[in-house]
Amino acid sequence: MSRLNVHAIRAIYRFEMARTWRTLMQSVISPVISTSLYFVVFGGAIGSRIPQIDNISYGAFIVPGLIMLSLLTQSISNASFGIYFPKFTGTIYELLSAPVSYIEIVVSYVGAAATKSIILGLIILATASLFVPLHIAHPLWMILFLLLTAVTFSLVGFIIGIWADNFEKLQVVPLLIITPLTFLGGSFYSMKMLPAFWQKVSLFNPVVYLISGFRWSFYNVSDVSVGICLSVTVVFMAVSLAVVAWIFRTGYKLKR
Repeated sequence: MSRLNVHAIRAIYRFEMARTWRTLMQSVISPVISTSLYFVVFGGAIGSRIPQIDNISYGAFIVPGLIMLSLLTQSISNASFGIYFPKFTGTIYELLSAPVSYIEIVVSYVGAAATKSIILGLIILATASLFVPLHIAHPLWMILFLLLTAVTFSLVGFIIGIWADNFEKLQVVPLLIITPLTFLGGSFYSMKMLPAFWQKVSLFNPVVYLISGFRWSFYNVSDVSVGICLSVTVVFMAVSLAVVAWIFRTGYKLKR
């Protein structure tokens, strides 16, 4: 087995990370401001009418959901644009013909996208502490769910970037699928507040498990067992890896 080309991984990774600092307003400041508005609107307006959920103030209860909302959308956005732009400009073919393996390409782009999302998630976490008192019961579990979610949805974004033929398609999945699933996944409410029928329907939403597991790491409360949440996240990552492997094995959307 050949060794990984660390120099190639570092070069691509640094290039992608440098793009973040060049677009700081769009990449970091804008998502943080948007999330802060959620705290003001939901935490202030709705929180005054819903004092507590599971003995947790409403403002603090929605923090894990808001972090997940930003993490999912930014992971997909960063990874999809990162790999789509070389396709758009045609430089992807130079990369594919270079002595860089498919594994190194995926590690570089997905690693950079996940890093950006994790940094943003931590910034939002710090911002949330200015609005509500936070307590992280299981910090290691919190970091684990943060890493797994960022990497998994960066892989999903990578797949979308390969699949997309234009900039409009880059926005279809995040806007029409991921964002609605996140809002319906318990970001702003507990599944226990829903009628029994809708509680069962919600179990088919994979985002429910991500948010439940992440919220458990904060407050020891979860709509679903944390073991199941972790298992679903790992399975989702494995499926995403399998799809990426299939794309490179078949050359789907990569070969002219």
